[in-house]
Amino acid sequence: QVQLVESGGGLVQAGGSLTLSCAASGSGFRLNVMGWYRQAPGKQRELVASITRGGNTNYADSVKGRFTISRDNAKNTVYLQMSSLKVEDTAVYYCNGVPYPFTSWGQGTQVTVSS
Repeated sequence: QVQLVESGGGLVQAGGSLTLSCAASGSGFRLNVMGWYRQAPGKQRELVASITRGGNTNYADSVKGRFTISRDNAKNTVYLQMSSLKVEDTAVYYCNGVPYPFTSWGQGTQVTVSS
């Protein structure tokens, strides 16, 4: 089974930037549309960005223009560059397949944006 390991989160002030990474073990990663999801306390997990194997991207309206998703198929890694961060971006961020997770969820990486 493919395992996903997210990293790169942290505490940042509003307006700041972070880059998240998601490393996948196994070969299934390359066949899938990958996405970054987030879950804030008391809220449902939501998809914020996705990328096809060929590099076509899609974003939630709430992050469009501020977040950039990319992937390196050779390294089995997907990235999320986040800029102009807002307090409401605070959440645990996860990666997995789109539209359905294709493997177990990783532990996620916490992003906290302070005002």
